[in-house]
Amino acid sequence: MPRSSTTQTSPRSGPYLPDGPSAPFLLRVALATLGRGNAMSLDDRRRQYGPDFTLKLPLFGRSLIVSEPAEVRQIFKADPAELGNMDPNLGRVMGSGSLFNLSGDPHRSQRKLLTPAFHGNRLAAYRTLMQDEARRGMADWPVDRPVASLPAMNAITLNIILRTVFGAEGADLDVLRDLLPRMVRLGSILAATPIPAWDGFGYAPWGRFRRMRAEYDAIVGRLIARGRNDEHGAAARSDILSMLIGATYDDGNPMTDDEIADELVTLLTAGHETTATTLAWAVERMRRHPDVLAALVTAVDADDDEYLDAFINEVQRTRPVIAMTLRRVEVDDYVLGPWRVPRGMHIMVGISLLHTDGRVFPEPWRFDPERFRGVRPDPYQLIPFGGGVRRCIGAAFAHMELRIVLKTLLAEHVIEPTHARGEPWHSRGVAFAPGHGGRIVRRPRERQTTPAAA
Repeated sequence: MPRSSTTQTSPRSGPYLPDGPSAPFLLRVALATLGRGNAMSLDDRRRQYGPDFTLKLPLFGRSLIVSEPAEVRQIFKADPAELGNMDPNLGRVMGSGSLFNLSGDPHRSQRKLLTPAFHGNRLAAYRTLMQDEARRGMADWPVDRPVASLPAMNAITLNIILRTVFGAEGADLDVLRDLLPRMVRLGSILAATPIPAWDGFGYAPWGRFRRMRAEYDAIVGRLIARGRNDEHGAAARSDILSMLIGATYDDGNPMTDDEIADELVTLLTAGHETTATTLAWAVERMRRHPDVLAALVTAVDADDDEYLDAFINEVQRTRPVIAMTLRRVEVDDYVLGPWRVPRGMHIMVGISLLHTDGRVFPEPWRFDPERFRGVRPDPYQLIPFGGGVRRCIGAAFAHMELRIVLKTLLAEHVIEPTHARGEPWHSRGVAFAPGHGGRIVRRPRERQTTPAAA
């Protein structure tokens, strides 16, 4: 691959960056809007400029795009004081108290409070809940007729995260079940595009989002108040809201209601959309690889998770829902490989580029779960959840959810393979989904098998 660079400055005397396309910024935005901006479009730039190049990105301006494995490792191991949180970030829609918005000590403190919710005994307690919601969400799928799997997967993962966060049903959760998908759809677009933050009397995009967020805040505010007024009952429950109400920082202070509300919207939105999209891609991939589909059914019937885990890893490698993760340079002339990156510039790790690097994954365009069978993926090479101190806090939760939903699907349904071409990538703002929703054709298995808990 070429590894070109500008020659305007010496790498020893100031900023020194690789070349990149010079198309006007607005033209690039227009092309992305017309559907040319899918995850794999970065591969065209890699072929032209090499594994590292510069690119004008919406919101971030000229940015350094990298996919050299050694540079990715350096970025994920970097001190947050050198490579900090991207700016702007998802805090624009999640709130100032969201993990997506926080940096430094506040980020570490908040992450420390949330980590127990997604590990150990708490994680194990969610298994039956996940299986019940998967079975319920698949019950009404039509038989022997193609249907998009993504809407049902969205409903399944939304119900799972709602019950995980709040632990109960009720009228408020019914409202959230309707409100959150609309918030996610609009918030994903607003977070990824430079739409002016006008209110427009509540009718402009940001105005509509703020009205939705106000409705969300009112509902969650009531749920937090009920939890605080029932301290004894909250202590006996295992839902995340109860855990956050009882949590304290190192100085002994509890989380404020606003902090809890921002973290909950982060968990509720990020905790279902990306997982549902990965499940839709999993359906799309298994239908186009009959040998893989047969191997999955055999593995599930034998209660063997090794091949299923390998399949999930390969889906996430070849169809990453999030195409990039960014850091902002917080020091003068940060040295990354041969480059010197100026303060304030963003460095983007191209997840899709790393996942299709033949030096890291031989025959990268071949869908082959066997490459991960019995192999623990390198956290600096397979990075669907990002990496370093900003790696998705719910990664273990998401993987368990993927495993259980797919086990339920394969144990209780016959999935028809297809010879159709793979579905195109479709941008949903932040995430990339299968263009036809991960269409599925299924019927109940004659001999239903209840999968063992993952």
